[in-house]
Amino acid sequence: MSDTLYTLATVCQHSEDIKKSRFLAQAAPVQTPGQALDFVRQVSDVAATHHCWAYHIGQDYRFNDDGEPGGTAGRPILQAIEGQGIDRAVVVVTRWYGGIKLGAGGLVRAYGGTAAECLRRAERIPIVAMARLGLSCDFGELTRLKARLRELDADIVDEQFGAEGATLEIQLPEHRVAEAQARVTDISRGRHAARRLD
Repeated sequence: MSDTLYTLATVCQHSEDIKKSRFLAQAAPVQTPGQALDFVRQVSDVAATHHCWAYHIGQDYRFNDDGEPGGTAGRPILQAIEGQGIDRAVVVVTRWYGGIKLGAGGLVRAYGGTAAECLRRAERIPIVAMARLGLSCDFGELTRLKARLRELDADIVDEQFGAEGATLEIQLPEHRVAEAQARVTDISRGRHAARRLD
């Protein structure tokens, strides 16, 4: 099994009718708990019976049953997120009650299943661990260095110029750090080194 985590490329949704109740799952990529809670508020419908939700962002997670019996809604939604290797995401499952009680097991299957199907259909993108490096170089090396670092998917976050040359802060995928450090040393003929900033 792959250790790669994924996030959602965009907002997605999926609805199901289960014993006359309508369940609508809506999922979104988020970076912070605040963004997750904002999404919950945005998609809440005052005409609905329940808005149960969960988010998972790195080591941070939270879920809410919104009046359904404890453990029958929020936790199954969280398990759907974790079970599919998704991170930095929030899922809200809204229920419009149809008059037939589902029981605890039925609620777990309805909330968890609707959330899981929504996530299965969602477009995903892999989460790439990023690193920040700081480095200096002479003006004569700057153009070549930038070009060689771009080949490693590095983005320049900050660039300062002084009398001796340029100082750069770059962000790049974690797995390219050693290669970037080697390129800086090679291009500067050992006069400069890239150091970790994170």
